[in-house]
Amino acid sequence: MEWLEASTENCPVQRALDVVGEKWTLLILRDAVNGVRRFDDFHRHIGLSEAVLSDRLRKLTAVGVLETVRYQEPGRRSRNEYRLTRKGWELWPVLMALGQWGERHALGPESPGPVLDVRHTDCGAPVRVTVQCTAEHTSLTPRDVTAELGPGARRRA
Repeated sequence: MEWLEASTENCPVQRALDVVGEKWTLLILRDAVNGVRRFDDFHRHIGLSEAVLSDRLRKLTAVGVLETVRYQEPGRRSRNEYRLTRKGWELWPVLMALGQWGERHALGPESPGPVLDVRHTDCGAPVRVTVQCTAEHTSLTPRDVTAELGPGARRRA
């Protein structure tokens, strides 16, 4: 069976995009990775409507990417903070890769550079996303790999 004959209903990329494949969702995750936890802070920083923000936070919580933690400021009603779960933190490399691609291909020549300068705490070197095999050969390109249909592949109907 060839790739074009395979059904994409079980494709992990498609399934992942069902969860995070919307602009506002990715921006919420970007902010969550950078320490934003409260509804008002997401709303103010990203600039989307309260209705859309509520919907995206509810969806991310329902699928286990975010969890809610109650807090209460003195004299105020209790509210929820939104914190990344382990599942949510596993999206960090995806966000880093998107940012890296954006730095290279989406910032114009007039841009002073990236908004965040992400560096390794121990040595101070810039952080870059790379693809590696389980034998730790790094910086692989598509020419360095082979891909065959796996056990989850099904024939298109």
